[in-house]
Amino acid sequence: MRTIIHLSDLHFGRSDAQLIEPLIKSIRQVNPTLIAVSGDLTQRARSGEFQEARAFLDSLPQPKIIVPGNHDVPLYNIYNRFLRPLDKYRRYITDDLQPVYADEEMIVIGVSTARSLVVKGGRINQQQLTQVKEKFCALPDEVVKILVTHHPFDLPTGYDDRDLVGRAQMAMTGLAECGADVFLAGHLHVSHTGHTAQRYKIQGHSALVVQAGTAISTRGRGEANSFNLVRLEHPEISLQRFSWNPESLSFTVTHEERFQHSQEGWARVQA
Repeated sequence: MRTIIHLSDLHFGRSDAQLIEPLIKSIRQVNPTLIAVSGDLTQRARSGEFQEARAFLDSLPQPKIIVPGNHDVPLYNIYNRFLRPLDKYRRYITDDLQPVYADEEMIVIGVSTARSLVVKGGRINQQQLTQVKEKFCALPDEVVKILVTHHPFDLPTGYDDRDLVGRAQMAMTGLAECGADVFLAGHLHVSHTGHTAQRYKIQGHSALVVQAGTAISTRGRGEANSFNLVRLEHPEISLQRFSWNPESLSFTVTHEERFQHSQEGWARVQA
């Protein structure tokens, strides 16, 4: 069995300090196989914010897959935004914009969807897709194939399609050929799980889309700060959401789901 802690939207610079140590404690107790951080480590891509993010990441177990979000691109410094958009991210977090973790049971690939030309949006391009497909398609179906992006491939009810990652249909069509299993994302500060078959209608393919809320930011969307714990043991995947409980001053399990793989893809197991 493999375990993944899925964090997103830390927003150092707009983080709640009282949540940081309880979050670290919760993650250490799980002792995950991998930590996936799906973007927006900072609020305004300032050096001090990246330094805070770096210190937080250093306090967590290895290994990690980390991707930038739109907030990790400078907003007000136009020179840096267009000519050096991820310079500080590369300096303080990682120079690898398409990180990979692989073992006998899973492969996890991160893709940077952050772009300079848009403030909130993001996209995946053909080159990125080709590199992911080369790795996914080379592996058997029993290996769970996971993509980590900041911008989501699916949305909760009530959200506009403009919040989707750009070129989502192109990417999903290509990744379906390789049997992509799980898409981890953030961006909206709202937790969500769904199936790609509901939006993309690709015959014989139904992957899971798992979105994390904001782990420690004060920029909530009416939902408690949270993170996800994903457990993988093909052909089953289970998901737990840990939400901040101000009474116990800790993160506790508030939601659980299980999924099973079949010829039609991943389907929710009814309790």
